[in-house]
Amino acid sequence: MLVELRARELGVIADLTLFLGPGMTVITGETGAGKTLVVEAIDLLVGGRADPGAVRAGAVEAVVEGRFAPADAASAKGDEVGEQVLRRVVPAKGRSRAQVDGAMATVAELAELGRDLVDLHGQHAHQSLLHPATQRAALDAFGRVELTPLVEARRRLAALDAVLAELGGDERARAREVDLLRHQVAELAAAAVTGPGEDLALAEEEDRLGDAEGHREAAATGHGLLSEDGGALDAVGLTVAALQGRAPLGRIEERVRGVAAELADVASELRDAAESLENDPARLVAIRQRRQLLVDLRRKYGATLEEVLAYGVEAQERLDHLDELEARAAGLDAERAAAASAVARAEAGVRR
Repeated sequence: MLVELRARELGVIADLTLFLGPGMTVITGETGAGKTLVVEAIDLLVGGRADPGAVRAGAVEAVVEGRFAPADAASAKGDEVGEQVLRRVVPAKGRSRAQVDGAMATVAELAELGRDLVDLHGQHAHQSLLHPATQRAALDAFGRVELTPLVEARRRLAALDAVLAELGGDERARAREVDLLRHQVAELAAAAVTGPGEDLALAEEEDRLGDAEGHREAAATGHGLLSEDGGALDAVGLTVAALQGRAPLGRIEERVRGVAAELADVASELRDAAESLENDPARLVAIRQRRQLLVDLRRKYGATLEEVLAYGVEAQERLDHLDELEARAAGLDAERAAAASAVARAEAGVRR
């Protein structure tokens, strides 16, 4: 309960102090005497809107203070157990300030405390009867209308609408996404990318076939320089013969023998390459078409084939998820139709 109120520089009030005792207190006076300002002062204490225009003309700020005591704590001896002091300062310019028991506080904190300390009833509180919802509630109460079935039916319908909304987008948006994903998944499946390194392997094969004649000639030339009479293999063989049996040069001889063996292997590989490298125009065209297909896939689905393959997996998972949603949405639509019918029946029952 409010036991003391003080207001300074608030409207027509220069300085007011009220001590309120138990029971009802009535404040009377002529129009313009400041009765409404007393109510406004209490409203400020419990978080009401601060209007700088309420500051007394010529004053810097208005100050309102109130001392509250629990109804069961105040006694005839004036015990102060459990009392709270609220303070609100409204400057003529700037933001208002609040305090609770001498400590700074927010207006929201004042409002929270005020809910337990004060109930304010204005002279137009009865106008809530003009609200359609209030009128319906009054009529239902007077007619003893049982609204539980209708309330439950509407709650069920609202819950189903919320679940359908959570599915993501409307039915048309989901259908468009499904069509796009089906096309993308089918395109990637038809491409049948063999792996993240397929484009590199194709590039190597295209290079080999693109100049097969030149590669073959180069291999044959290299083989001849190594293997023909007077070639590199003959020169290395003569070097081995010259070093053979000479102990100080034994380690060098071993190294030269290794070179001879390596050159023999290289010569053999060059011969095989010269014999196997052939022109294949049809294969070359197929490789170039395949590489262009992979370029198109990377342009649409990822910078690398690894990213393209990863996107394919994600697209399939998303498509599977949407298919599940569509099946679930169909079931929910049926439930919603039943719930809407239940609402209609409940509303008809209320009207009767």
